[in-house]
Amino acid sequence: MMVLALDLGTTAVKAAVVSPQGELLAWDSEPQALIFTPDGGVEQDPCVWWHTLTRLVQRLLSNAPEQRDAIRAICCTGQWSGTVAVDMGGEPLGNAIVWMDTRGAPDIAELAGGFPSIMGYNLFKLHTWLRLTGGAPTRSGKDPLAHILWLRRADATRYRAAYKFLEPKDYLNLRLTGRCASSYETLALHWLTDNREILRIDYHPMLLHYAGLRREQFPDLYPSTSVLGELLPAVADEWGLPRGVQVVAGTPDLHATAIGSGGLSDFQAHMALSTSAWISCHVPFKRTDLMRNIATLPAGIPGRYFIANEQETAGACLNWLREVFWGDTPPPDAYAQLDAYATRSPQGANGLRFTPWLVGERTPVENPHIRGGFHGLSLHHGRAEIARAVLEGVALNARWLLEAVERLAGRRLNPIRLIGGGAYSALWAQIIADTLNREIWQMAQPQMATVRGAGMLGAVAMGWTDWTQLERCAPVQAKFTPDPVHTRLYDALYHEFRARYRVESRLRR
Repeated sequence: MMVLALDLGTTAVKAAVVSPQGELLAWDSEPQALIFTPDGGVEQDPCVWWHTLTRLVQRLLSNAPEQRDAIRAICCTGQWSGTVAVDMGGEPLGNAIVWMDTRGAPDIAELAGGFPSIMGYNLFKLHTWLRLTGGAPTRSGKDPLAHILWLRRADATRYRAAYKFLEPKDYLNLRLTGRCASSYETLALHWLTDNREILRIDYHPMLLHYAGLRREQFPDLYPSTSVLGELLPAVADEWGLPRGVQVVAGTPDLHATAIGSGGLSDFQAHMALSTSAWISCHVPFKRTDLMRNIATLPAGIPGRYFIANEQETAGACLNWLREVFWGDTPPPDAYAQLDAYATRSPQGANGLRFTPWLVGERTPVENPHIRGGFHGLSLHHGRAEIARAVLEGVALNARWLLEAVERLAGRRLNPIRLIGGGAYSALWAQIIADTLNREIWQMAQPQMATVRGAGMLGAVAMGWTDWTQLERCAPVQAKFTPDPVHTRLYDALYHEFRARYRVESRLRR
């Protein structure tokens, strides 16, 4: 009995065969591109998603034929906070709007504003959003609610033609089963659901009224472990799977990553170093820190909450640096070379500093206008200092986030499990341990944590295991302890980092 886990990431699509113990038995991946528009739009083509996924699964099963007949379930995860408008036949109406898109910011300002106001929100609306959902629409315009309101204003024809607005993961499930469905936690960033009763989450009439939207424009909601039905025979035949495979509702990428980190008990923290970054853990309560743009939202584990936050660029900073160094034809070992460059520089990068706000920031401050860069650059600096400064800048930003997360959690979080593609770097893991002054556990196969989490969720949904057993099985590859000398240096750099943000934010007002 195995789960076929599918991960529709922002920059890569992954597929894996996962055992009931969370072991990756076979996997494969393909990159995917983003479409940027001049007006702040960031899009992808859902048809390309599907063709890529089909090709990927066919190749995976061809390379691991012994796993094919053991697959009994499919569980999807995917980039959170995206929007796919589909017609009544389930066909996408144009490109998907992904989580980096900011075109809906003016629409959120209009929706959320009004007298009396606090932090740009009408006081009465804000109170209602916080009471019911645990948060509020972000003013950056990156939430699905902003995407939908932008479509209503800027592309009325597509808006009127839309039968449903779906998250990316739910679009995949529609293609797999023919059902428009979502899960409680997936719809949280639409800010349309009452999250107070964690096992009975549903759309709230007042929140729909605020946005001027109708309940029938959105899918029905179920727990993440619900079985939506059998895989459509046409898909099973095209992919080379047996008939009767069950499709589990699944959960978005942040939620699946929290599961795949192995930290399944309350306050067992992890840090993800992916395109973006976050520090999170499961918690037993609903709580909001409006000042730092952090809240606890429904988790991928039914009946639980998790701390939701995101720093916009982490691994994306390395991707950018790779392109700066090597252009469109980077060497296959580009990331290893960046690591090697960084090891040649001492801590502090010989005075070179990097701020990683390349597309603005979301937490612990929401500021879509802030921009990053190098500071103190001189003729004496080379690739070694530049690479080191980028790794350190992301780590210093993570320390800022950790302070906010621990304030919300009400306790010190230690150790912190490290996952995501950036976690392969032992050097970066040590920099993070020194900067955060926390023990860092580098999880085995850290880049596969999200797809592994989807597989683990699918196994629980099918009744093959439980969360306690899965936590015991989580493999740790290495542990990194803080060096007190280096921590003192990073303490000083952190205060400098925070001061630089204050200067930059004043300049960009």
